[in-house]
Amino acid sequence: MMPDLIEEDKKIIEFSGISFKGDRAGDFFQQNSQIELLKSLHPGLEILDIETALREFPELKEYYCKALSAAGKDFDRDTRGGYFIRVRKNVKIDSPIQACLFLKAQGFKQKVHNLIILEEGAEATLITGCSASKSASESIHVGISEFFIGRNAKLNFTMIHSWNEDTFVRPITAAVVDDNGIFTSNYVCLRSVKDVYMHPTAILNGRNAGAFFSSLILCHPESKFDIGSNSIMMARDAHTEINTRVASLGGEVISRGNITALSSKSRGHLECNGLLLSDEGSIKAIPELETKFRDVELSHEAAIGRIKKEEIEYLQSRGFDEKSAREFIVKGFMDVNVLKVPDFLKEQINDAKGNIFSRQQ
Repeated sequence: MMPDLIEEDKKIIEFSGISFKGDRAGDFFQQNSQIELLKSLHPGLEILDIETALREFPELKEYYCKALSAAGKDFDRDTRGGYFIRVRKNVKIDSPIQACLFLKAQGFKQKVHNLIILEEGAEATLITGCSASKSASESIHVGISEFFIGRNAKLNFTMIHSWNEDTFVRPITAAVVDDNGIFTSNYVCLRSVKDVYMHPTAILNGRNAGAFFSSLILCHPESKFDIGSNSIMMARDAHTEINTRVASLGGEVISRGNITALSSKSRGHLECNGLLLSDEGSIKAIPELETKFRDVELSHEAAIGRIKKEEIEYLQSRGFDEKSAREFIVKGFMDVNVLKVPDFLKEQINDAKGNIFSRQQ
């Protein structure tokens, strides 16, 4: 059952990829600091609020804050709320697990700590929708998330932001990946926000461990993003990819990426593409590759540009007016296929993208 919300807030939440209809493995919903919905619909899945989980499972002390410390993250332990998700050994969950962190009160500072564990051989898809009601002006969201991906386990994690134009956002994310484990992280932000500062880190501790980061960002006027993904390959045959697409309608974007190879036979690729749609906007790409081993393969590509006059003219010759031609080019650049998300979620993101661009007309 969906929490009791006004229709306007329901639409905002759905814009962040959260749906309370259809097939789901589990739900978590927190409004401000109050948990409104928490349930597991799969026998191999545990979902609890983080405080209850730490009381009931003493073994979680071996995980709590350990990924953050390993990644060298600075964080505030003074949190309230957040979720604990664990998928048991060799359990493969086909339906998505979803968690929503919602801001409702004006000036509220939401600080949560999330802990996600996939035991050996487990597989799951997790969608986190972070959003704010129109009444939650001048609010702050600090979301701390730790992921532990066991041997041969796979997690596809998607975080979609749907904030207000004056929301400050500070996600702090670290993932530890064991032998043959795969951590896939997708980030989407298409609506206006005041300020986002986030640099998720994956630590590939196990042999043949993999991490894949993909981001799709539309930066509005007056918005600022300082984003970047980091992969630290600690073991032989580790592999990683980082792919970021950014379009600026007038805001400021700094796109960082770092791949560090601390073991032999590892490989990684980093790619950042930026599209400037206004003379008022700015995009800065900062790719970094680091290793001391001769037998690793690391590469990067970075490109920033504007819509070319020739592209507009070509589409006009095919019957597009100038506005429609620009929209067609930008929609193609903001292609959801750069994300490694399920098809149903690609459809939701495409619909949201269409609504955003229609408002720009």
